[in-house]
Amino acid sequence: MENKVKDIDALVSIRQQAKREHKKVVFTNGVFDLLHRGHVEYLQKARALGDMLIIGLNSDASVHAIKGPKRPVVNQEDRATVLAALACVDHVIYFDEDTPAELIEAIMPDILVKGADYKVEQIVGVETVLKNGGQVIPIELTPGRSTSELIRKIVETYGK
Repeated sequence: MENKVKDIDALVSIRQQAKREHKKVVFTNGVFDLLHRGHVEYLQKARALGDMLIIGLNSDASVHAIKGPKRPVVNQEDRATVLAALACVDHVIYFDEDTPAELIEAIMPDILVKGADYKVEQIVGVETVLKNGGQVIPIELTPGRSTSELIRKIVETYGK
């Protein structure tokens, strides 16, 4: 099986080739901790918008910074392996920053997606993508399916 986890140089090269082939590249980002149905349906919808789906995956250090010291529950290598196993995911790349702004500038996707719980103007990278002729598309999330809800249910059911 091809290793779908790439570094920035490899991904920029892949992006340039996709552009030459007139393929639409879709980008999204997130923690994807405790992968669940909501994540999978979101990623399937994202992939359906183009020819290639790239996921910017928050590194463990990035997750600690934005979600606190107890997260992620699953380390970055395991999260990347699970994401890469999904048929709808073409490539995964880690990022250490709080936001994927630099990654988005480097990759310059045709379509940037985020959950519809974000307003378009709140989505990191919106200006970059729009000024380069791309689209920013919020995707409806699966109701009642979230990592926070899953963690709450585990703690409620199995205790601390």
